[in-house]
Amino acid sequence: MNNARLHVTFVDKEGAEHTFEVSAGDNLMDIAQAEDLEMEVEDPEKYDAIPEPSDDENDMLDLAFGLTETSRLGCQVKMAKEINGVKIRLPSMTRNMQAGDFKGSKKS
Repeated sequence: MNNARLHVTFVDKEGAEHTFEVSAGDNLMDIAQAEDLEMEVEDPEKYDAIPEPSDDENDMLDLAFGLTETSRLGCQVKMAKEINGVKIRLPSMTRNMQAGDFKGSKKS
């Protein structure tokens, strides 16, 4: 098992960046939830390195607010060396937004 640490940066709706050190295989949704961030994946520079979405993911994305061509569900994207350093834009609004979302920046 490769224990190399990877990095992911989430950009919140105000434009503030939150960078975290993570492990290969961690999915983006778990990372965001552990850090109290609500998210949907968007990154034009590394999007092609992420495996194609499944039909089920595409069906769920059809219900999401404010999609872009590079939007993905965080629960479906696992960290890997190919996307090390990926920057994820957090949506300005989601269907499951919580009042405590986007509080204070936590950096590792």
